[in-house]
Amino acid sequence: MNKTILNFLATLLLAVLLSMFLPWWSVMLAALITAYVFPLENSAVFWTPFLSVGLYWSIYSFLLSSTNDYILAQKIASLFPLNGNPYLLILATGTLGGIAAGAGGVLGRQLEVVLKTKNAN
Repeated sequence: MNKTILNFLATLLLAVLLSMFLPWWSVMLAALITAYVFPLENSAVFWTPFLSVGLYWSIYSFLLSSTNDYILAQKIASLFPLNGNPYLLILATGTLGGIAAGAGGVLGRQLEVVLKTKNAN
């Protein structure tokens, strides 16, 4: 299996499992762990966890909001410059989660590089 796909699926699975027990920052921890275990190169280090967690948070917030006909999402979206559009709020939620996971992925990759070079010396 391709390393990128493996990293994507592992990040998604670990993010779902950790978010059951830990707060929102657990997606950063999931991306850090998977980036350390399945290291990627170049921009895939950021974009793979970004897409994985962004997709997870978007789908999860859509499912939660659809159960109450987007009433709470509309009220929260009216607090931001989104004109009360709950779908833009769902997109913003996924983007924010993706940025957090991407940062965790970059940190995990840097940790892997530093520890590898430290052990090589």
